[in-house]
Amino acid sequence: MKIACAVAIAAGTWVGGWRVIRTLGKGLVEIASPQGMAAETSSAVIILSSSHLGMALSTTQVASGSILGSGVGRRVPVRWGVFGRMVVAWILTLPSAGIVGALTWFVANGIGGALGVIVVSGILVAGAAYMFFRSRRTAITPDNVNAEWEGGLAPAPAPDRVEIVR
Repeated sequence: MKIACAVAIAAGTWVGGWRVIRTLGKGLVEIASPQGMAAETSSAVIILSSSHLGMALSTTQVASGSILGSGVGRRVPVRWGVFGRMVVAWILTLPSAGIVGALTWFVANGIGGALGVIVVSGILVAGAAYMFFRSRRTAITPDNVNAEWEGGLAPAPAPDRVEIVR
């Protein structure tokens, strides 16, 4: 089971890792090396502290929050729409995983035995293949991970003045 989980996590990172790096490094806020260092250091402190105290947390959410905080602290433009989509995905992840888990159990149990497991595995592999090939339409690779982000930025107020919105 440990090996299967390790392989699944590694495969997910291999397939979608560059897209995550691009979204966090260019899509949420434009970060420079000092901001990245500050965000990663604060993430490490939070993750290690919570692990020591026995608290569960999402490393992705911690890293995203740290990157967002480093951008807000530097007063660079934040793409709040990207952040909103991330929050919606976080909210939907747990119930979606529960629903998929329940459905796969019902299908595997309904068919029964090894055949049920094979059918469910085939469905899940087909779904993963679909997502993989769909993501290749706009592939993010080491060659384009730092390319300019397409889309608008929400303007940030200048550090020396406050904008009043009416």
